[in-house]
Amino acid sequence: MPDIFGVIADATRRDILQALLERHVQQAEMSVSEIVGRLEISQPTVSKHLKVLREAELVVVREEGQHRFYSLDPEPLEMVEDFVIPFLSAGFETEVTVEYLSESGERVHGPGEHDEFDEVLPEEATAAAERIGRAAARAEHRVKELVARFKLRG
Repeated sequence: MPDIFGVIADATRRDILQALLERHVQQAEMSVSEIVGRLEISQPTVSKHLKVLREAELVVVREEGQHRFYSLDPEPLEMVEDFVIPFLSAGFETEVTVEYLSESGERVHGPGEHDEFDEVLPEEATAAAERIGRAAARAEHRVKELVARFKLRG
C-alpha cells in the first residue's frame, strides 16, 4: 500500500476525496464524469488520481458497463488521524470525571464499582452497557479532536 501521507499530500486528490466524502455522507457514489465536472479538470487527470486513490484503498470502484462509480473508504485515513491527534491535543487536559446518579440524585456505583452485595447485571444489560461505553469513548475521542482543532484556530 502506498504511503497514505504522500497520497493525501496532493491537492487534487484531496479535492476528489472531499467530493466523495459529500456523497459518502449520502451513501452515494460518483461517476468519473461527475468528478470531472465538479473539479473542472480533465478526465485523464481525474483517472490518474483515482488510480492512486484506489491503490491506497481510499476509494472503491464499481464498474457498470463502461462506466466507473467511485465511493470513499475512509478507513485508511484513521492511520492519519491516529498520527495527528496527539499533536493537536498536546498540552490539552482531557481527563473526564463521570459520576453516576440515580433518578433521585443519589450517587450510585458506576461500571467496575460495586459492593459484594450488588447484583450482577443480566447478560443483555452487560452487552448494552458495553455498547454504550464504546459509543461514549468514540464521542470523547471526537470531542477531544474538535476541541484541539478549535484551539488551533483560536
